Amino acid sequence: MKERLRGQFQGFLNTPALWYNSGIFQLQQFELPPYTFYEDLDLEVKIPSLSTNHVLGKRIERFFELVIRDSTRYKYNAGNLQIQKEKITLGEIDFLIEDLHRNKKLHIEMVYKFYVYDPNFAKEMDRWIGPNRKDSLSQKINKLKKNQLPLLFRPETEKLLSTYNLQPENLEQLVCYKASLFVPKDLQANIFPYVNNQCIAGYWIHFRDFDQETYGHNQFYAPKKPDWPMHPKHQEEWIDFFQIQ
Repeated sequence: MKERLRGQFQGFLNTPALWYNSGIFQLQQFELPPYTFYEDLDLEVKIPSLSTNHVLGKRIERFFELVIRDSTRYKYNAGNLQIQKEKITLGEIDFLIEDLHRNKKLHIEMVYKFYVYDPNFAKEMDRWIGPNRKDSLSQKINKLKKNQLPLLFRPETEKLLSTYNLQPENLEQLVCYKASLFVPKDLQANIFPYVNNQCIAGYWIHFRDFDQETYGHNQFYAPKKPDWPMHPKHQEEWIDFFQIQ
């Protein structure tokens, strides 16, 4: 378990930002500070909730929190603040931190995604889709702009922020948007607009093209979702073509 958690954390750290600066999306990226990955790092001790909470999104948030808490540049103030109105949850503020170098207070939304590129969509932005087509890059960008970031200026949020001696107008809003991208096998040589092409982690194929003649000599690994950030080379148990099929 210890090495598995370290692999997940290392995968999170190694995942690039989906764009630089504010990019085409006009959302300013927050750049994580460097993290010293020392050999005796025990994540079960540093983040006890990892032993019981296996949801990938929550795990990523705890990794982000650890990096901020261990940083000399940033001060961690609060995280995962539920904004409610009459017992109805309006949304969540991911992180409130302070940049000690710039003397700035920040609101950070943490996003960690996996997208595959489907060229059948007419618009380039719509072609990056999530697992089971339940999510897409364009949908998430719209949600950030129309819901998650404006949530900061709701009266209910302002009341909660006052308990931390913070005012919405004094907070700089950024996103930490990391992603792993997978493109069609025959488009691997392409350069894709709008996104950081360093995020391309592999390719995808249709199941009908997954045949024994082409792939029968390979070995395979089907990771559980908490292990998605990990590079496959770190896995020790591999299965053959017929088992994975």
